[in-house]
Amino acid sequence: MLKIYNTLTRSKQEFIPKQLGKVGMYVCGMTVYDYCHIGHARVMVVFDTVARYLRHSGYQLTYVRNITDIDDKIIQRANENGEAFTALTERFIEAMHEDERALSVLQPDIEPKATQSIADIVKMISTLIEREFAYVGSNGDVFYAVNRFDGYGKLSGKNIEDLQAGERVNVDTAKRDPLDFVLWKMAKPGEPYWDSPWGQGRPGWHIECSAMSTCCLGNHFDIHGGGMDLQFPHHENEIAQSEGATGEPFVNYWMHNGFVRVNEEKMSKSLGNFFTVREVLKQYRPEVIRFFILSSHYRSPLNYSDEQLDEAGVALTRLYTALRGVEIIDAAIDADYCQRFEQAMDDDFNTPVALAVLFDLARELNKAEEKSVLAATLKRLAAILGILQDDPDSFLKGGAAPDGMSETEIEQLIDARKVAKTGKDWARADQIRDQLKAQGIVLEDVAGGNTIWRRES
Repeated sequence: MLKIYNTLTRSKQEFIPKQLGKVGMYVCGMTVYDYCHIGHARVMVVFDTVARYLRHSGYQLTYVRNITDIDDKIIQRANENGEAFTALTERFIEAMHEDERALSVLQPDIEPKATQSIADIVKMISTLIEREFAYVGSNGDVFYAVNRFDGYGKLSGKNIEDLQAGERVNVDTAKRDPLDFVLWKMAKPGEPYWDSPWGQGRPGWHIECSAMSTCCLGNHFDIHGGGMDLQFPHHENEIAQSEGATGEPFVNYWMHNGFVRVNEEKMSKSLGNFFTVREVLKQYRPEVIRFFILSSHYRSPLNYSDEQLDEAGVALTRLYTALRGVEIIDAAIDADYCQRFEQAMDDDFNTPVALAVLFDLARELNKAEEKSVLAATLKRLAAILGILQDDPDSFLKGGAAPDGMSETEIEQLIDARKVAKTGKDWARADQIRDQLKAQGIVLEDVAGGNTIWRRES
């Protein structure tokens, strides 16, 4: 049975969907004012893997991941660039999709945008005002009244009295309480706006996700995910808004992935250790990055370093090497390995243990005389993690640096080495092997006098 660590209960719980055989999952997506960074890549890959496994387990999944395409940062960046905010967001949405495709992240079933959900947002805010969970402040903004919601703090474990005590004297006299947060912002001159009962303005960030998730999945659904940094205040505020507006429980299982650290330090622009997916892809192959992300449990910190990524490349090469030259047939897969893999994934999506099962499988595959069923099993189970779907030979020969040797040049040298060996010119044969090794090309002499090669990871 699948067990998920639920942030709301701080425990692993057996997963029981609201509706038998069906799952609704919402994940907080990107705010599209810049290129995706490695932290975004982790969210993409983690919840893509969760979605893949839920489908493998037989659930009919509706996976929703939103796009925040209006907020202060977007407006500021568009103004700095002297362009319409829509031109900015469209460009970075396309860039995000390119990064996803590179990392073998499948598209969510529904990808709502905040700017296309204004009517639903306005409707939810109106309901909150009617139910006295929200009010219009003295500056015309609409605020959520935190002290009206009894359960505030239940996700993050924060106590409302402690939060109030920790607040400095608030200079914003427009709201009644320092903890209250904005639902609708009145437009400033030159800013994009939409009409509302409270005047022209735009939504606050928190209300966007409450409106989009409930409109796509209903008032009460199964799984809500996102990065650990969103737990408070974003997800806490989503609960307050959604349950305040609907009077129903909002989400049954809350999943949060851990932070990405860079060389054991928190990733941040101020520390100069902030990497976009595009920058990392210039150094490492996409599948190596995906493998690296899956090599840590999703709730653990992920330490990004060249050493860790190099190790991921070597490990992935071992798996592809086991599949090289083996005919993959459409056969029933090995039940024992499948069971071990599923036990790992059923334990709160434990991808490091699932990967360990794949390595055990590869070791047996290397020794086995009859390889077809084991190879089919390795490829099918790996597909659930979104890896090992390339042609093994293409993967092992690919990944050259722009200034690296071409396949034609390598094959010519291998042919020259074969001629040297036939003529018993061992010195020349060794010289060619060393020349190729210096270029990161590893040779392996196999039966029949043939030689196969791969690039070092």
